[in-house]
Amino acid sequence: MQLSKKDRTSPTEGKGPGSPKRSKLHYGGLLFWLILLIIAVPWMLQSLSGSLSGREKIPYSTFRSEVKQGQVATVTVKGQRLEGKLKTPAKVKLKDKSVTYTTFLTYLPSFGDDSLMGLLQKKGVDVETEPTSTFSWMEILLYTAPFLLLLWLGWMFLKRMGNQGNQVFSMGKSRAKLYERHEESTLFDDVAGAEGVKAELREIIEFLKNPERFTRLGGKPPKGVLLVGPPGTGKTLLARATAGESGAPFFSITGSDFMEMFVGVGAARVRALFQDARKSAPAIIFIDELDSIGRRRGAGLGGGHDEREQTLNQLLSEMDGFEPQTEVIIIGATNRPDILDPALLRPGRFDRRIIVQLPGVESREAILKVHARGKPLDKSIDLSEVARSTPGFSGADLENLLNEAALIAAGKHKDVLEIEDTEEARDKILLGLQREGLALTRDECRLLAYHEGGHAVVAALLPHADPLHKVSIIPRGKAMGVTQQLPARDRYVYSREYMLDRMAIMMGGRAAEELVLGTATSGAENDLKEAARLARKMVLDWSMAESLGHVALGSGRQQVFLGEELTQRREYSETTAREVDMEVRGIVEEAYARAVGTLKQHRQGLDAVADALLEKEEIPGREVLEHLGISQRPPGQVSGAQG
Repeated sequence: MQLSKKDRTSPTEGKGPGSPKRSKLHYGGLLFWLILLIIAVPWMLQSLSGSLSGREKIPYSTFRSEVKQGQVATVTVKGQRLEGKLKTPAKVKLKDKSVTYTTFLTYLPSFGDDSLMGLLQKKGVDVETEPTSTFSWMEILLYTAPFLLLLWLGWMFLKRMGNQGNQVFSMGKSRAKLYERHEESTLFDDVAGAEGVKAELREIIEFLKNPERFTRLGGKPPKGVLLVGPPGTGKTLLARATAGESGAPFFSITGSDFMEMFVGVGAARVRALFQDARKSAPAIIFIDELDSIGRRRGAGLGGGHDEREQTLNQLLSEMDGFEPQTEVIIIGATNRPDILDPALLRPGRFDRRIIVQLPGVESREAILKVHARGKPLDKSIDLSEVARSTPGFSGADLENLLNEAALIAAGKHKDVLEIEDTEEARDKILLGLQREGLALTRDECRLLAYHEGGHAVVAALLPHADPLHKVSIIPRGKAMGVTQQLPARDRYVYSREYMLDRMAIMMGGRAAEELVLGTATSGAENDLKEAARLARKMVLDWSMAESLGHVALGSGRQQVFLGEELTQRREYSETTAREVDMEVRGIVEEAYARAVGTLKQHRQGLDAVADALLEKEEIPGREVLEHLGISQRPPGQVSGAQG
């Protein structure tokens, strides 16, 4: 499933030019530069004091010389500072330039001048004295500015430490985000496919909007709804649509947001989340990736995780504990329901389990139409055909398919997307990139051609096989070649005949190697493993072995916890295990014999397909049928010509 229009979100808060964080940084910078200015001003004033007073600063020796010559009229003494006025203007050379001055400024030497007063009296200079001031703004600035700077640095340090302390004390607060509906919200009408899931979620919303409609008949709203499905099927997208449709407060959080390195923090956050939801009731709580906190307790050899188990215990208590829980519905999403704790899944907690399946062919076509908007498509692209060629693709995979096709077309400087772009994008997603710089000898290329030709010929001739799409010996990813089959429709039930034909197709590559080249290669490794796995599943899980009767011997589920398989015993004897191995071997050998027989009967067609692959490296399925001398046939029916 996917949005039928561009998914838009509300503007991000706290990042604008007037945000509090930015304002704090702005004012902190202003304070820093202000302190620097306070420190710099006293030195500037001191250096400019002479020029600001209008007097020329002269050397003390020049001053004594002017006194001896009788040019000084008055002198004012203020501590070490001497200010005066000449009788007539005089010139003095300062810093390689001559300056004419009438008033002057100079300072007594630090060692003093005992003969100065006698000289001034002798020359008839009027002497005035002023007391030295004990208060000086300059001195205050010089002494207090460094202290202010240190005080500011200390304040910033303490503030940062305080913020960290607040974070420690706020660990137990809920991290859930309260969703507020706006005009650009995602709605159910914006989601393609999954009509059954949307109907279930609409009913949940109706419980909150109009509870009397159900309670008048004695019904109770479900406390929890669990969305289960493979990754990429749109569980979180459906939750966003539920938030958009619901008029009730919608709290969204992921399972990992509860977890912390400190024990007990997760449980505290669960309590805080439900307290906030109760205050806003009726409300909806959405927990994404529920399996991160809802795993089965005490599983595996090493026991459980204390913090995770405490968090799960608190969640169980809040959902259906001693206190009644009303008007708060919890929606969980997971792709691993098999590892959830049984107490979490019982009625009264998660009452409903909604399966979000991979989209069918019609839903895939609808999703492709959504993501095709804004992309110029060539007339050669039939989205229904693309949907049929992508079985097992999720909504996220289909979005990625068209995006990759657009990137490929842009790289080739095309104006529209063509069918070969979608084909290449699908091969890139399923098989990987083409392997560049791989130097193969002629014999290796011939071996690959016959190997893939063997798969293709058997796939084209067996009656219950899926239609052949194309054959390629272009190396992609880890595969040196590929034979692609596209089912005519989505399959949900597989017959024994279909699986036997499928195994024969898997063995077609090894059969062609031994039949034509008289050897066996490592290229059949994956084919052999898949054939053995399918045969063992037929015997153990589906009871398709005649000698063992109608008994399912397999466990039926995958072990996910370390050491869990050690506690489970095998439910059949060693004699039965030997019979199972013999049946598996017999099924695989039968498939191999069918592949060899088919290739022997159509040896000329196999040679023609291999020659075409050596020439073109990739051929469509219809060309394989032409080399075999048969026409296109519907799946499940034997084609016309043989031999």
